[in-house]
Amino acid sequence: MKKDNHYFAWGLTAVAVVCAVMLIYDLVFRDSIVLAYTKKMISILAPILYGFAMAYLLAPIVNWFERAIFRRGGSKATPTALRFASILLTWVVVFALLYGLMSILLPELVSSIKQLAANAKGYYDTIEAWSIRLLNNNPELARQAQELFNQYYQDALLWINRNVVPQLQAAVLAVTGGVLGVLTFFKNLFIGVMVSLYLLGAKENFSAISCRLCYTLLSEDRASWFIRGVKATDRIFSGFVRGKLLDSLIIGILCFFFSSLFKFPYAPLVSVVVGVTNIIPFFGPFLGAIPSAFLILLDSPIKCLYFIVFILALQQFDGNILGPKILGDSTGISGFWVIVAILVGGGLWGVAGMFLGVPIFACIYAGVKSYSTYRLSRKGLPVSTASYATHQPVWPEDRTEPPAGGQ
Repeated sequence: MKKDNHYFAWGLTAVAVVCAVMLIYDLVFRDSIVLAYTKKMISILAPILYGFAMAYLLAPIVNWFERAIFRRGGSKATPTALRFASILLTWVVVFALLYGLMSILLPELVSSIKQLAANAKGYYDTIEAWSIRLLNNNPELARQAQELFNQYYQDALLWINRNVVPQLQAAVLAVTGGVLGVLTFFKNLFIGVMVSLYLLGAKENFSAISCRLCYTLLSEDRASWFIRGVKATDRIFSGFVRGKLLDSLIIGILCFFFSSLFKFPYAPLVSVVVGVTNIIPFFGPFLGAIPSAFLILLDSPIKCLYFIVFILALQQFDGNILGPKILGDSTGISGFWVIVAILVGGGLWGVAGMFLGVPIFACIYAGVKSYSTYRLSRKGLPVSTASYATHQPVWPEDRTEPPAGGQ
């Protein structure tokens, strides 16, 4: 029997290796049929994915309501009634918050966009006057600008014909099918809400089924290790994603309140930009503040200066008080690795990668650290990083020679 299991394990490993080689070949050297089918499956399963995302984000609120109701109701309320009431209150809070934001922010945002469109011609004339005045006062700069213009004119025309025109044609096609796309989105969103209700109502059952499946497919030790890894991943993702979304929402609301109080132009539009870009760690505040400051500069230079001071104060408050209070040490990685994760994630997946790159890298970092600790413990070596700072042999003092194979 053991011999049969041994051959089965070798056969399974061989099949896995062949599949991995074929997958890499498809991704690198072909038109990636796997990615095409993956995108198609994601499109088909979009309502389910929406439901999972909403249930994952709202689960802590449901748990909080459940504990609060249980403390007030004691043992009289049944678990089913507690869960139903908690889910109902959670969605009431979500819809009330969305309605409040939309009723207050949306009209102001539309007004700001209309005002920006109406003032676009004046802003263009202002920028043109600045440019002409700058070039007239600097003949050498004007000559260099003319040379650069002549050098890149043909390249710019070629780029427009090859890239901009096809994208505009694609945009026109997207707009013509926009109504159907909007209806599909809201249909998927509605189904996603229904899925999230089911997931929230039976989340313990789904967790139990997943654990049972792990112990069915894996050995006891590996299943326990895998479940611990999933819990650690959930802790990192939930702490960062939920915390960062809440932090950015608060920053956007504070920006809107104080921008309206100080009468900055385009306060709703600026607040939305600052709040949304604040989701991106480290670089987000600059990505939102720079275009917002330039937009205010076109209207009033002195208000632009006040806005820059306000944004610096707001980011100091977020970085030193609000952010640590909400996020804590949810990622467990240093600022250097945060920057690396943002750059790599942004290069691979754009803006979404800049946001999700940090928790993904934190999960990989935690996994490598855990495995390193396990291997060092098995070898009888210290697990503290400080023990290796001297670059000296670190095997236990009772050994007179390095371990087998050591140098």
